[in-house]
Amino acid sequence: MVVTGRISLDTRGECDIIDITPQVAEQVAQSGVTSGLVTVFVAGSTAGVTTIEFEPGLVSDLKGLWQRIAPKGIPYDHDRRWGDGNGYSHVRASLLGASLAVPVSGKALVLGTWQQIVLVDFDNRPRSREIILQIMGD
Repeated sequence: MVVTGRISLDTRGECDIIDITPQVAEQVAQSGVTSGLVTVFVAGSTAGVTTIEFEPGLVSDLKGLWQRIAPKGIPYDHDRRWGDGNGYSHVRASLLGASLAVPVSGKALVLGTWQQIVLVDFDNRPRSREIILQIMGD
């Protein structure tokens, strides 16, 4: 069985990190899939998904990491070509990745005790984001 779901949300941009675990867990529980896999995919080239311990210290650390790896405020060829100032957003999203696979067992996500699924919006402005879920299994 394959069930497709969607999560729509508005973000603030600028490395906005949002815990989407409750929404993913709810859709998995309602899908009818007892055992399998859920793929979480964000549509768009300036956001990504991952897992973290969603607590203020780590959220701050993760934001700082992205500034060190792909800083805002340096020249990017994308910005020269398009003039939209979000070249760093595209680079960051490419490094993080647009999808994540999480096992499902007993109609529930199989995550560590301190592990949550998060959306990271790197764009330089607020956005409306759509996360697509593909829940597959028995």
